[in-house]
Amino acid sequence: MAKGKNLVIVESPSKAKTIGKYLGPEYRVEACMGHLRDLPKSTMGVDIEHDFTPEYRPMAGKEAIISELQAASKKASCVYLATDPDREGEAISWHLKQLLDISDEKAKRVTFNEITKSVVTKSIEQPRDIDYNLVDAQQARRILDRIVGYQLSPLLWKKVRRGLSAGRVQSVATRLVVEREREIEAFVPKEYWTLDAALRCVDKPGSFTVRYYGEGKKRELHSEAEVDEIIRDVTGKEFTISGIKRTEKRRNPTPPFITSTLQQEASRKLNMTPRRTMAVAQQLYEGVDITGEGTLGLITYMRTDSLRLSEEALAAAKDFIIGRYGTAYYPGEPRRYRAKSGAQDAHEAIRPSNVALDPETIKGDLTREQYRLYKLIWSRFVACQMADARYDAVQIDTTCAGHIFRATDQIMKFAGFTALYEEGRDDEAEEKAGGLPDLKGDERLLAESTKKEQHFTMPPARYTEATLVKAMEERGVGRPSTYASIVATIQDREYVLKKEKRLAPTPLGIVVTDLMLAHFNDVIDVEFTANMEHQLDEVEAGKVNWKRVLHDFYSEFHREMTEAEQALDGKRIKVPDEESDEICELCGRRMVIKSGRFGRFLACPGFPECKNTKPLVERMPGRCPKCGSTILKRKSKKGYVYYACERGAECGFMTWDVPTANDCPSCGQTLFKKSGRGQMKPFCINENCKEFLPEEKRDYKRRMPKATTETVETAEELAPVEQKPEEKKTKKTSAKSTKAKGTKKA
Repeated sequence: MAKGKNLVIVESPSKAKTIGKYLGPEYRVEACMGHLRDLPKSTMGVDIEHDFTPEYRPMAGKEAIISELQAASKKASCVYLATDPDREGEAISWHLKQLLDISDEKAKRVTFNEITKSVVTKSIEQPRDIDYNLVDAQQARRILDRIVGYQLSPLLWKKVRRGLSAGRVQSVATRLVVEREREIEAFVPKEYWTLDAALRCVDKPGSFTVRYYGEGKKRELHSEAEVDEIIRDVTGKEFTISGIKRTEKRRNPTPPFITSTLQQEASRKLNMTPRRTMAVAQQLYEGVDITGEGTLGLITYMRTDSLRLSEEALAAAKDFIIGRYGTAYYPGEPRRYRAKSGAQDAHEAIRPSNVALDPETIKGDLTREQYRLYKLIWSRFVACQMADARYDAVQIDTTCAGHIFRATDQIMKFAGFTALYEEGRDDEAEEKAGGLPDLKGDERLLAESTKKEQHFTMPPARYTEATLVKAMEERGVGRPSTYASIVATIQDREYVLKKEKRLAPTPLGIVVTDLMLAHFNDVIDVEFTANMEHQLDEVEAGKVNWKRVLHDFYSEFHREMTEAEQALDGKRIKVPDEESDEICELCGRRMVIKSGRFGRFLACPGFPECKNTKPLVERMPGRCPKCGSTILKRKSKKGYVYYACERGAECGFMTWDVPTANDCPSCGQTLFKKSGRGQMKPFCINENCKEFLPEEKRDYKRRMPKATTETVETAEELAPVEQKPEEKKTKKTSAKSTKAKGTKKA
């Protein structure tokens, strides 16, 4: 590699490639691959007795990168530390400065809110010193988490189960899921009724449906007897129009994305987990090769809680909207959004770096995930600067025997921002009202029919990954850079499992949460955790000393640890078995779900008399096309997911395609769909059906081997649950190969 006069250190190879093209031959751009120095894994690495002094060490496996960067930094006249523009990025720059022994005069800190040529060159021309307030805030967070993890985890090992771990913020997130589950279990449904009447005009054509509203003021119907009484009152009698209200309603566009709302919307609309959303967003931020343009960073920095937009971005959005949609679609002046109280407001909202690069223009240069996420970010940004949507709303009140029945409807008058984008919903979509006739107010109306319907109030829904992120944000738990890792961690630790796209606590998660509530109330308290985040923000602002925060926390935490160890002395907490629907074929007991070194599996509760175990499989909708039995989701020894008949080799049916709950309208057999993310069109796999879709026409970009007993294990041939996985290669990788692996976790 050619020697450069200046060295620029970034975190990832893709970012290094993009920035290197912008800066030219005078700069050598290298990637540090995230953290190169951290607390040791084998010990706590924090000297609590000596003012919480951390013991940082070079990370194992990073020796080649460290050596190469040390050599490069010695040759360079100036070293630009250009890690990510957040607390963790600031801490990585500080660690680099210490590890590479770079002098204050030589070390320059630069950050890029977006990786475009103008921003990169401007930032290089305006370097600053390392912000030690940011570094201290990150150190405080790291040490807090280390103390909690390394002192609480051994207690969980002794009292609950070996291998468990506890986290300061993750424990609070688990508590939210557990408490929601208990709300659902304790919920008592309440009965209520609705009453609709289909009305027709007596003297002219026209009919519409109205719903019972009340008498003078709104009234809820709690029994069928109340409904029947109203029906008797209005049967055979005329309805009169008691009021017609026509108004214009406006809908404002939603603000641009911040980290939490991006994760929520990507979950709702793209079915992407927060972790995957951030990984793909990182790719868009660091740079993508665009035909005719070179490598471009497509979005601004994606870890932010700010709704602020630059004046340049607002001007560009105005020009784009007027040019593509016309002046009617621009509100006349830029829309500026105010961040909620408590937001750090360190960066802009998430937006495209260049609004002129619309998603369809560059679709061919992006992967499917990159395209879908970029389109979401681009559309949301443009829409947030567009005019309101306008509707003509009509409300008609009709009266009969003193009872008011109401109908409402709205018709779009001007699409505004909805021509481009509408925000998704976490709950079910509301039913759209039917059209209403043009009434004057003096029409005579008769009820052609009435329809009464019984309902029951529903319990709160389990959290999805999106709504859990929303709940954490609302309560001040975590920060934009931590949401994705928190949601992923509580699932990886099997404290929480995803069931039908919603999060439910496991028995293990409930036991650990109850233990924490009983003995470590501060650690798991939502308000306490939110206040700790606020204190870290104060450290970042230079208002509070970071070691004072540690002292204040540890004094109470140490007391709770001591009391917990005394209270739990000699006790062992049993995790209740989670029963399954599987019956042990050896002894007839109902099998339970257990966790081993290699994941969850089915085991007979009669151990040690009965030692039967099975892989844990998921029952799928639909029926086996060969014998009509249940279809199970399985995984081969090589990690491929496939679908097979529960009778295994006796039937022999297996496929890579996903069974659905729908039947073929022609032959009645179960329809299947292509595996993968997103909505897929179902098809029939019955070769004797006219709707049959051959395998070569199922639009698989990568051909999988034909699903037969020669290529995929049957149920009897699956790897035993406790079988060791293939040993990982331990050969040391070179610096060059290490760099290709990726960057800091999203």
